[in-house]
This record gives sequence, C-alpha cells and structure tokens, in this order.
Amino acid sequence: MTFNKSNAPASAPAPEADLPESGDRRSRRQTATRERLFRAAMKLFAERGFFETTVEDITEAADVGKGTFFNYFPTKEHVLEAFGEIQRSKIEAALVQARTTQTPFPVLFRRMGDALLEEPGRSPAFLRSVMIANLSSESVRAHLCDNLALGRHKLAELLSLAQERGEVRSDMEPAAMARSVQQSFFGAMLFWCMHGGTDLRSWYEPAFRLILSGLEARAAQPVEAGSAPASALASPESSSIPAIPSSPNSPPTKER
Repeated sequence: MTFNKSNAPASAPAPEADLPESGDRRSRRQTATRERLFRAAMKLFAERGFFETTVEDITEAADVGKGTFFNYFPTKEHVLEAFGEIQRSKIEAALVQARTTQTPFPVLFRRMGDALLEEPGRSPAFLRSVMIANLSSESVRAHLCDNLALGRHKLAELLSLAQERGEVRSDMEPAAMARSVQQSFFGAMLFWCMHGGTDLRSWYEPAFRLILSGLEARAAQPVEAGSAPASALASPESSSIPAIPSSPNSPPTKER
C-alpha cells in the first residue's frame, strides 16, 4: 500500500492558547472588584457600625477571598480614605462642568450638594461610625484633612470662576467662602448624626439656602462712617461664636 499525504489521518487541531488579558480589561475588572468591596463595606458600616464590621464580613458580602481585600485596601480604615476621595471627586466633577458648560452656578451648587449628601446620608448610625473612625485613627484623620484641603481648593476654584461670571459676590475671598461651605456641611452632618429623625437633606436644606443666598452677587453697599468693613466682619479673629440653643427637652431656665 502506497502511503501518501492524502491517506494520512487528519491531525487534531492545536488547542487555542488563552489570549493575554488586555490592560483595559484588567483595569476594569480591578476597578469593579474595588467598587464591590467598597460598597459592601459601606453597607455593613451602615448596618453594624465601623468597629463591629470585620474584613471577613466585607469579603464575604462582596463574594471575594479575604486576601483580595488587601490587594485594594491595606486596612479596614483605608476604606474610609476611599470614602473621602469619592466625596472630593464630586466637587471636582462640578468644577469640570463649570469650566466646560454655561450651567448657572446655583444649579451646579445644588447638584454638587445633592451628590455630596448621597454617601454620608445612608443613616445617622452609619455617619456616626464613620466620623468616630475618622477621628480615632491618626493616619485616616490625616488623610481626611488632606482630602478636605484638596476639596476646599477645588471648591474655591469653582467659586472664583463664578465670581468672574458675576454669579457670586466679589467682596470675599473664594478660599474663605469655600471654608464656610465646608463648615456648614459638616455642621449639618454632625447635628443629623446626633439627633437622627428625618433624612440628612432636610437638615442641610436650610443651611444650603442660607449659604446660596449669602454667596449671591450683590451691589456694593456704601460703608457708613465708624462701621467696620465687610472684610473685618468676615475675619475669624473678629467673629464671635453664637450661643448654642438649649435642647427642646431641657427644663426652662428660671429667671432670677
């Protein structure tokens, strides 16, 4: 029998090699895993509290191995750093929109405020646990301060741009106004996590309206003789701390 190539049995096809994962695909997968861990942690912090939640609880809720957690967060406290970065990114997004669109400042300010309330507004218990955890860890507290400073800088840029467009008062420095906005936001969060009740937005709404009204551009007012200029009234050194009203449950003070 003559053997030729036509009589040879067909060889089995070589197995296909796995294609290497592209950088973009790997990056998306890593981002999705980090997001899943973060969301699982936030949910557990809201339900159980920060200190009562373990890394094992987080990885089980996110359906990943325990070792995977440490690929993204060195410690549980570092999840809070990601929380601060997300909050700062919302201010940066408002600044980008202000630079690339003609959206009126009050609309941008409202959208930014609503976005900033989303994460901390999960529940008073969640916000309390996050605040306590931030203040209990020196490294996390330092990172929080850095994030606040960066966010305040971006907010000042947003206010400066609004000043150039004539939408925000020009008799105050943007940095001073940005600090006041941050202080009012943190004040609303502090009161809400202490008293609870309605949602965080309802606590912040009166302060939001007052701040927006105070930021509005206005005509220059003549300074009367003997009165202090606006810059002096706005300085921290000359401002006084208002008295804190008594609790509604406190007994009335007897007059002497």
